[in-house]
Amino acid sequence: PIRIPDHVLVRETIDNCLREAMDVGGLIDVLRGIESGQVRTAAIDTPEPSVFCHEILNANPYAYLDDAPLEERRARAVTLRRTTRDDGDGTGKLDPAAIAEVSAESWPVVRDADELHDALTTLIVLPPVRAWQGWFDELVEQRRATSLHLSSRAESRDGALWTCAERLALARIAYRDATIAPHIAEIVSGELPESRDEAAAEVLRGWLECSGPVTVASLAERLAIEPSAIEAALMRLETQGQVLRGRFSGDDAAEEFCNRRVLARIHRLTIGRLRREIEPVTSAQFVAFLQRWQHVAPGSRLHGVDGTLQVVRQLEGYELPAAAWEASVLPSRIAGYRPEYLDRLCYAGDVMWGRLTPHPALEPRTGDHASKVRPTRLAPISLFLRANGEELIVRREANDAALSHAAREVLERIEQLRAPFFPEIARSTKRLPSEVEEALWQLIAAGLVTADGFDALRALTDAKRRLGEKGLRARPRSSGGRWTLLHAASERIEPEAFARRLLARWGVVFRDVIARESLAPRWRELLLVLRRMEARGEIRGGRFITGFVGEQFALPEALEALRALRRAGGETETVAVSAYDPLNLGGVILPAAAPGPLRSVLTAASG
Repeated sequence: PIRIPDHVLVRETIDNCLREAMDVGGLIDVLRGIESGQVRTAAIDTPEPSVFCHEILNANPYAYLDDAPLEERRARAVTLRRTTRDDGDGTGKLDPAAIAEVSAESWPVVRDADELHDALTTLIVLPPVRAWQGWFDELVEQRRATSLHLSSRAESRDGALWTCAERLALARIAYRDATIAPHIAEIVSGELPESRDEAAAEVLRGWLECSGPVTVASLAERLAIEPSAIEAALMRLETQGQVLRGRFSGDDAAEEFCNRRVLARIHRLTIGRLRREIEPVTSAQFVAFLQRWQHVAPGSRLHGVDGTLQVVRQLEGYELPAAAWEASVLPSRIAGYRPEYLDRLCYAGDVMWGRLTPHPALEPRTGDHASKVRPTRLAPISLFLRANGEELIVRREANDAALSHAAREVLERIEQLRAPFFPEIARSTKRLPSEVEEALWQLIAAGLVTADGFDALRALTDAKRRLGEKGLRARPRSSGGRWTLLHAASERIEPEAFARRLLARWGVVFRDVIARESLAPRWRELLLVLRRMEARGEIRGGRFITGFVGEQFALPEALEALRALRRAGGETETVAVSAYDPLNLGGVILPAAAPGPLRSVLTAASG
């Protein structure tokens, strides 16, 4: 067992987790009730995920415990559209026009007697259709079809159900009280159902393959089967995964049932119609949208420590020059930004920093003794949530020959001492503080180490701090807390987790906009994930930005913001950003220059 430290903060944390966030006491009572028999458990097979497990299904790729083909089938057919009806923009609702179109396409096309016979083979029984009466009479003359006369329909003008010789034996089991006229020979192929309920299920299976969403009442009326028998048969098909239930025609509609394949077609057609409904915006309008989406435009900037955490969450995994974060990127998004905001987040364990992409000199394929890691203020550094570090730090082999002797020695001491402070490193290596700083700076640029606080990086990128200050006001040249190895936990970046980061960062994701995402998986891997998310109704796909080829995907709230921006029209906003800001999309989205000197500033008017 794990020994829990007897400390007030530990006790408070455990109490908050187990009793406030979770009701462990209630869980224990339930388990005891199950053990004593006071609480009964019942296993139920449901055709769709419970509302309580939606968070798990949408959480991470490993939340799916079945194989990919089954996952894809559920994503395309079951989806969560029918259980989440409160979508703000209706992305989770099925289009009534799509339902009508697919229902019409699924119904058999009859143009002669042979096609009517094929339809009867699928439907098993069919109420008389006046337009097809002549072809049915032709089948009767050929002894290929007959009528089931039902006592329950004696007063009806139809009074019968049509069936064919190949389905007559099955129809007799489903309608035991029916009278057959004229008599024809039965053609039996395969096993027949043993009970009336099984036969009714076969009849409904045939009908649902050729119909759209239908209610129990409409099936009972058309097929002359008791509603209770209809419900029992539908439940049998539902447990087999053949049909799905829901209110497909609208929230106010009665409960309906639909064949899984037919529902998947309605779903795909709905997505296609939603895509065509969206009017694309220009690249300049998209950049203007991004200025608000990333809190750079006037009136959209955030405040304080919470705002800083929100910015880090949105930009995590995006690498920028080390000196650019506090020089321009954070101040442009946080009103009245102060370095202590980031320090508090780092020391609280919420945020960490480091280089996430491998340094070219450390790559085993290209690394050699002539190529060295050079410390520079332009070294790419990323800010990210500590909780997500395992997803972003990828395991890789390093070429130690690219490091200086001092850097290798400092790296070895950090590994041995396990999170030492700067003075401990200097003392153990018996090197001058300036030598240790140079070695640490080299290790940071190589993506091998990080520190508790951002002040450690700030001290190394600040020339005045590195020269040192004398007198009573002198600050430690490196006061960023403990130094640790940037441990790599993952073998690769998971496409779905990174796709969600891209959507949070850009709102609209397509191939061009992620050109400067150094950690992004291959586009084809992201494309598969984004298509799956669209099939689940989480995002929208279509053509949102003009002038770019390929598929585009967007969050529903991003589309609403784009529509609002387009409706606002000619309001002019002037925004200045650093040349190294993520919003400098020159050469990517806009026909402008690529990043220049670190202190360069770009000014954009309405995108």
